[in-house]
Amino acid sequence: MDDRVEEVREELEDLREEQESSTGVDTETVVYEEGFTGKTIIGTLFVAFIMLPGALYLGLVSGTGLGAAAEWVTIVLFAEVARRSFIPLKRQEIYVLFYVASSLTGIQGSIGLSGGPFGGLIWDGYLHQAPQSTGTEIKITDYKTGQQVTTTISKAIPTWVVPPEDSSVWVQRTFLHRDWLVPLFLLLLGSILGRINWIGGGYALFRITSDIERLPFPMAPVNAAGATALAEAGTKEESWRWQVFSIGAMVGLIFGFFYLGIPIFTGVLLPQPLMLIKLPFIDLTSNTEGILPGAATGISGDLTHVLVGFVLPFPIVLGSFISSMLTQLVANPILQQHGLLPTWHAGASAIYTKMATDLDVWMSVTIGAQISVAIIGIVMAGSIVMRYLRNRGDASAPALRTAPPPGRGDFNLGLAVALFFASQAYYIFLGHYLVPAFPMMFLLFFGLIYSPMISYVSARMYGFSGRAVAIPYLQQATYIKSGYKGIDLWFMPSPTHDVGWAAQRFREVELTGTKFTSIIKAEMFMLPVILIASFIFWAFFWHTSAIPSSQFPYAQMFWPLNVTYRVLWMSATTEGGEAVKQFLSAIRASVIIPSAIGGVALYGLISAFRLPVLFFYGFIGGTGAMIHDQIPTMFGALLGRHYFQKRFGASEWHRYAPVLLAGFSCGMGLVAMVAIALGLITKSVSFLPF
Repeated sequence: MDDRVEEVREELEDLREEQESSTGVDTETVVYEEGFTGKTIIGTLFVAFIMLPGALYLGLVSGTGLGAAAEWVTIVLFAEVARRSFIPLKRQEIYVLFYVASSLTGIQGSIGLSGGPFGGLIWDGYLHQAPQSTGTEIKITDYKTGQQVTTTISKAIPTWVVPPEDSSVWVQRTFLHRDWLVPLFLLLLGSILGRINWIGGGYALFRITSDIERLPFPMAPVNAAGATALAEAGTKEESWRWQVFSIGAMVGLIFGFFYLGIPIFTGVLLPQPLMLIKLPFIDLTSNTEGILPGAATGISGDLTHVLVGFVLPFPIVLGSFISSMLTQLVANPILQQHGLLPTWHAGASAIYTKMATDLDVWMSVTIGAQISVAIIGIVMAGSIVMRYLRNRGDASAPALRTAPPPGRGDFNLGLAVALFFASQAYYIFLGHYLVPAFPMMFLLFFGLIYSPMISYVSARMYGFSGRAVAIPYLQQATYIKSGYKGIDLWFMPSPTHDVGWAAQRFREVELTGTKFTSIIKAEMFMLPVILIASFIFWAFFWHTSAIPSSQFPYAQMFWPLNVTYRVLWMSATTEGGEAVKQFLSAIRASVIIPSAIGGVALYGLISAFRLPVLFFYGFIGGTGAMIHDQIPTMFGALLGRHYFQKRFGASEWHRYAPVLLAGFSCGMGLVAMVAIALGLITKSVSFLPF
C-alpha cells in the first residue's frame, strides 16, 4: 500500500512540475506579490459599472453572457493602457483583474440571469406573478393547525422571498419599499455568508488536496499561463509564452468568428441565427435511437474541447472517453431493452435523454461512485500522514508539507474550517427557522455530512481531471422523499454547498505568484460594489420596462417555460403532486451501495495492474456523461500525444498546451465581445424612428 501511494505521489509531482514550467512559477522559490492594487480597484469599478450592465442586458435579450469576453477584454484593455503609460501590469495584477471580471459577469443557466444578485429577486418576482403560479390551485398542509389548505402557488410563496401578491411594488416596479426589507436582508446576509463559506472551505480543501496530497489540478495553469504571457508582453522580456499565446489568440479569433461571431450578429438581423457550426452541439439522438435506444448521442463542434484535450493528462481523457462510451452506447441500450429506463421515450432530444437516464439509473450510480472517490481519498490522505509519522526520524523519507510556503498569504487552517462550518450552521438554523416543519435531520445531513463530502470529492476531481462530477436532482428528490407538504422549502436557504471548485481557484492564484490575501481583499471590495451596481442597474431596467417583456426577447420566450418547470417541481411537494412517483425511485440504496463497492474495486484493480491512477478518476468523471464533448476532447488528446509531442518533444508540448488554450480563450472572447457590441448597436438603431 505504501509503495503504491509513493508511486502515485511521484506521478503527480511530475505533472505539477510540468504545470509550473508552463506558468514560469516555481512555487517552492517564488516570491509571492500583492495583486490587489489601485489598478485592480479601477478595473473592478470598470467591470461593475461598464461591463455588468451589458452582461445584464445581453442575458435578458439573448440568454448569453459576456463570459470570456468580459474577462479577456478587460485584461487586454488595461494591460495595453498600462503598457502605453509605461507602468505595465504585473502578472499578479492581471490575474486579479481576470478573477474580478469572471466573478462579476457570470450568468445563471437557462434563464439568462446576469448582473449580480438582484436579478434573482426579479426572477422570483416574475415567478410570483406568472399565470402558472396565480392560476394553479394546490393543497398544502398548514403545520400550525395540522389541516389541509387549498390555495394558489402565488399566495403560498412566503413573504421572506418576495413581497405579497397585493403589494404595490409590483405596480410601481421598485425595490424602494418596506415590503422588500426581509428579502433584501436575507440577500445581503447570504452574499456575505456565501463568500465566507467558499473561502473557508475552499482554502481548507486546497491545503489538503494540493499541499498534502499534491494533486496536479491540470486546468489551473491555463488562466495562470495566460496572465504570465500578457504580463511578459507588457515588458521587453517577451518569451515563448507570448508567442504561443499569440498563436492561440489568432486561432481563437478565426474560429470564434465562424462559431460565435456570425450566429450572434445574424441572430439580431434574422429571425433565426445563421450557424455554420451547430450550437451548442449537433444532436444525433433521434437519428440513432433505432439502434441505440436510450443513448444520448451527438458531437460538439467547439474547438475548445480539442484544446482541452491538449492540456488534460492523457489517462484522464482516455478514462472519461471509455466510460462515457460504455454508459451511453452500451449500457443505456441494454438497460432500455430490459425496461430499466421507463422515463425515456422515442423521439427525445439528447438533453431530455440525459435527464431521463440520470433519473432512472445514473443518479444513484454517480452517488455511489463519488462515495468511492471520497473513501479512496480519505484512505490515501491518511496513508500519507501515517507514513510520515512512522518515518519522522528517517532523513531519506519524503517530507510531508504541513506548513505553507512563506509569503503566500495563507491563514490559519483551523480558522478556515471553523468559518466553513459556522456558515453551514447559519444555513441550517436559518432554514429551520424559516421552514420549521421541514425535518431537521435533512438539513443536518446536507449541511454537516453531504456538503463536506461532496466538496472534498469535487476538489479531488478538479485536482485530477480539472472538472467536477455533479449529482443531478439530488436535492429535489430528497425534498420530495422527505414527505413535507408545502412549497416554502423550495425557497429555503439550503446548506447544500459544493465548494470544491475553490480549491482549483487557490491553485491558480498560487501558480501566478499572487498572495492569497489579494483574493480576500478583492472579494471584500467587490461585495459592496457588486451589490450597489446590481441594485442600480436591475432597478433601472425593471422600472423602465417590465421583465420579461418584448424589450427582452430571451426572457419573454424562456422565462414562462422555466416557470412551468419550476411550478411542476413545487407541486411535487403538495397533496397529489404529479412528480412524486417519478422521483421517489431516483435515489436507490440498492444501486448506490454496489456502485460505491464497484468504484473501490475498480481502483484496486487499476492499482494492482500498475495503471495510471488518473485513468480511474477520468473513468469516474465520464460515467453517465454525454459523448458530445468527449469525442473532440479525445481527438485533441490523440493529436497532442501522437503528433505535437513527437514534433516538439513531450516536455516542451506540455509547457505549450496551457498557454495555447489561454490564448485561444482570449481570441474567442474578443470575437464574442465585438459581435455582441455590433449586435446591440444594430438592435438599438433598428428601433429608432429615423
